[in-house]
Amino acid sequence: MSLHVIIDGYNVIRRSNQLSILDLQDIQDGREGLQDMMAAYRQTRGHRITIVFDGQHASHLGVQRHRVHGMQVLFSGTGETADDVIKRMVAKEGERALIVSSDRDIISFAASRGAATIGAREFEQKVSAALYSNTSARKGDQGDYGWRPTTRKKGPSRRLPKRKRRNNRKLVKL
Repeated sequence: MSLHVIIDGYNVIRRSNQLSILDLQDIQDGREGLQDMMAAYRQTRGHRITIVFDGQHASHLGVQRHRVHGMQVLFSGTGETADDVIKRMVAKEGERALIVSSDRDIISFAASRGAATIGAREFEQKVSAALYSNTSARKGDQGDYGWRPTTRKKGPSRRLPKRKRRNNRKLVKL
């Protein structure tokens, strides 16, 4: 089952430490920064990625769709918000979707449809870790040979609820 990552664009930009600085300079810089970051991430993981931005105050009619670096970038149409577009996509995708947003309304809607969710800051950390591990793997300094000490307990552990286990399986793919 392939993973479809649906990103609430402005939510992620405004909660990010790096991207929010670009957004304060120019809103287009913030969007391009997110798109560049996600393009680099897409090269390492290969997930299907859709970034949704609010376009309700723009002069165009209907949802604007663009392909950038192999990702789909959507701007909501007049009279609707990015949240509406994301909810419509979640209703269509169901369990195949991973929603990136810190908006409680979107998170609760996605969870009710069986989609996995992750907060904007946690997602940024996972993307940074994935990009870092990819660059260090290219350099060849991965010296993971032999046994490593661990504090992981052995024996039976408490099992998480089914919804959380399903969510964790999708987050591991990030």
